Amino acid sequence: MFYLIETYGCQMNAAESAALKKIFDRAGWTQTDRPEDARLVLINTCAVRETAEERFLGRLAHFAGQKRARAKTGRPLKIACAGCAAERLGNALLAKGADFVLGTRARQPLTALLERWDDDGSVETATTTMEPEAAGLDGNIDGDPFYENHHETGSHKSFVPIMNGCSNYCSYCIVPYVRGKTVSRDPAAITAEIRSLAEAGTREMTLLGQNVNAYRWEAGAVSPLDFAGLIRLTGKTVEDTPVRWVRFLSAHPKDMTDAVIEALVEQPRFCRHIHLPVQHGSDRMLSAMNRRYTIGGYLRLVAKLNAALPGLTLTTDILVGFPGETEADITELLSLMDTVRFQTAFMYHYNVREGTAAARLSGRIPDEVKRERLSRVIELQGRHTVERLSARLGQTVLALVDGESRRNTRELLCRTEHDEQAVIPASPGLKKGRFLEITLDALSGNTFRARPVQGAPAS
Repeated sequence: MFYLIETYGCQMNAAESAALKKIFDRAGWTQTDRPEDARLVLINTCAVRETAEERFLGRLAHFAGQKRARAKTGRPLKIACAGCAAERLGNALLAKGADFVLGTRARQPLTALLERWDDDGSVETATTTMEPEAAGLDGNIDGDPFYENHHETGSHKSFVPIMNGCSNYCSYCIVPYVRGKTVSRDPAAITAEIRSLAEAGTREMTLLGQNVNAYRWEAGAVSPLDFAGLIRLTGKTVEDTPVRWVRFLSAHPKDMTDAVIEALVEQPRFCRHIHLPVQHGSDRMLSAMNRRYTIGGYLRLVAKLNAALPGLTLTTDILVGFPGETEADITELLSLMDTVRFQTAFMYHYNVREGTAAARLSGRIPDEVKRERLSRVIELQGRHTVERLSARLGQTVLALVDGESRRNTRELLCRTEHDEQAVIPASPGLKKGRFLEITLDALSGNTFRARPVQGAPAS
């Protein structure tokens, strides 16, 4: 039988979808990208922003329509919903067309579901739905959040989740309520997965967590182990393997300790690129968001990182339009951006997530004001990005070939250590998963036009 998975949201969802595919494969199912062939569609959902949730609900409605149409043809279709929006909305999704609601810890319910699946497509639903009170919003979520392996078959890159959930309770964020509080993964399981990925030929891996540098393991023979220790353990594990680059997402400024910085200095396979969400440039807004650092502290951290890791690039997240935000706050944000000059930023405006502390705040900003403020932030960041990338022109850098360009089959798409995108002319000897030196010749938007260095070996 055929299955289809659609994934929305963050890198953690992408990693978990790859792991869920392995459960299907072990049960004898075959993946398809044709919805008309699938007997089961699994939608892995996101609830972090309202737009992501609305997109998922639109897809659910679409597949529910297909299910009704196919019910008349003898080719039944079932729909399962996993992930954060499924955890948040729970059994309410059954009325919208879902057959199974699996939540954020979908491994065990999906396994049980496939074990009970008959060849004719009939299956009991009792143990694959959640009671509304079990749909989260209290942070108490049962079940093992970790999978054994998250490798996407055929890929030269892989995510390695090292922790799940979050205990920060930023006032705007739904994650602690739908994924639960921070749970760190056994370092033995992490290193076992890393070794498995290396044996499979992985060239780049990313350590994942909602607050990745809050990792702390306090059981077993290696107790205790913090994120700095895990960086060193990871560096040792990938020695003498094909894994050349290691990244991590997403770091919280309050947990970027001196010990973490020292560990990064010692480990050259960790890319000199860090995503460090700042969210705002106003101390007043950061306090209202419950971010637990100040702009002064953030700037001191940036200075430490730049001093310790020459050539480091920083990217960030920026949230505008938070309740109570003023023009003075926006001025402070733009000033911060001018000071740091991030390489790129993910920029968005606030929307309400019911169940979070911010949903109860007064002083909501009108949509048109949020959009106007966001446009100014985007415009300034666009200038900074062009300045940063233009300064790189003429340099020779190491790049990893990701594959054929979608726009031009005669070109290959590459990524640099700093997560910059470049295209180079295709040639028979260059395939995805290969490292090579390239010269950055020109910019097209935010993408480099580049060429391989003549005579430089690819690895």
